[in-house]
Amino acid sequence: MDLILKHFPNLTTQQIEQFAQLEELYKTWNAQINVISRKDIDNLYERHVLHSLAIAKMVTFRQDSHVIDLGTGGGFPGIPLAILFPKVSFTLIDGTRKKIRVVEAVAEAIDLKNVKAKHVRAEECKDRADFVVTRAVASLDKLLMWSRRLLKAKQMNALPNGLIALKGGDIEREIDLIHRDEYKEVYDIQEYFDRPAFDEKYVVYVQG
Repeated sequence: MDLILKHFPNLTTQQIEQFAQLEELYKTWNAQINVISRKDIDNLYERHVLHSLAIAKMVTFRQDSHVIDLGTGGGFPGIPLAILFPKVSFTLIDGTRKKIRVVEAVAEAIDLKNVKAKHVRAEECKDRADFVVTRAVASLDKLLMWSRRLLKAKQMNALPNGLIALKGGDIEREIDLIHRDEYKEVYDIQEYFDRPAFDEKYVVYVQG
């Protein structure tokens, strides 16, 4: 928790309590349904929560925005972002029912009212959002193909509607997978959080 407070010092009491509950909840659920790598569960706040919150360092979602977390898994990046932006609506989708069960249980346990969890594949989702966020799901070209149809035409944020993906590894190869004329921005997470865990970790934005 100290790591979260270091980088996000202006959290409310409720937000601090919600973040603080995540460790025990995920350890309990992970023992039943493996949604987080067992070697990572002891580093939950750095490798999952703080990593998810890197998105909040490059964009501030306006009140009443709607964000879809595509392929949310156990709730990342959607749940940390929903805690940080309580006046933004988040729809967390995943094609695996047991993972959605974990998301629903965690959101209910911490009284996270701005989250809806849906057992649905991206191709079947009927929701529309200002942004699609995602983490460790697929290559950028596939993510862009899936997310484009989920984006609203109407704009309400300073940043135009689009895809925001947490990516790692060879970012140039990833970028080469999408058309060179696509408007994109790449942010090195090390610039936000100077920690070895974020070597070669990036936030990639592609305008919708």
